[in-house]
Amino acid sequence: MSGETTFWDTVDALREAHRRYTREAYGFVVAALGETVRALPPERLEDPERRHLSGRELLAGVVSLARREFGPLAATVFREWGVRASEDVGEIVFELVRAGQLSARPEDTMNDFRGFDLEAGLLRDAGGGAPPAGGAGPRRAPAA
Repeated sequence: MSGETTFWDTVDALREAHRRYTREAYGFVVAALGETVRALPPERLEDPERRHLSGRELLAGVVSLARREFGPLAATVFREWGVRASEDVGEIVFELVRAGQLSARPEDTMNDFRGFDLEAGLLRDAGGGAPPAGGAGPRRAPAA
């Protein structure tokens, strides 16, 4: 054993402090972050400044992956995980930032995750288009 703390060790430590979210919720948010970054256009992907996602972009990626993975059960799965609002996704992100598993920029805040109707996005039909926006303008979310 190398003595390095793994992602799941970190998640388990975060959950010991408070059990608001399941292990799966943390893993899913990081998976959605990775998929959303990989889906960026090549010119944006090649530039570290432009590769950094906004909170809205990450939330849209979370909704998109959840709808693909869980279909009409996406909202139910998220409720089971303790993720009921966009702010919950932000809490997971910033817990992982504080634990050193994700990075953030100084301008990244929890406000980046407010005003997005997560439940409506998760409940929208698979062919229903983009998830709802709302709230303040785009802000940046921590990048992987």
